[in-house]
Amino acid sequence: MSACILEEVHLLGAALIRDTGTRLVCPSCGSLHVAQVLGDNGGISYVCTACGHSWS
Repeated sequence: MSACILEEVHLLGAALIRDTGTRLVCPSCGSLHVAQVLGDNGGISYVCTACGHSWS
């Protein structure tokens, strides 16, 4: 494999590891389908797209 392909594979693997380490779980239903939303005052909240539960 060329160096460019190996570098891309390495970066993809790092992105996948980082993604699984930062996943949020809904405290209400346990779903991984969580969206991050920006509130009116600039705060960050989360909404479960499976059950509708929201928290910050």
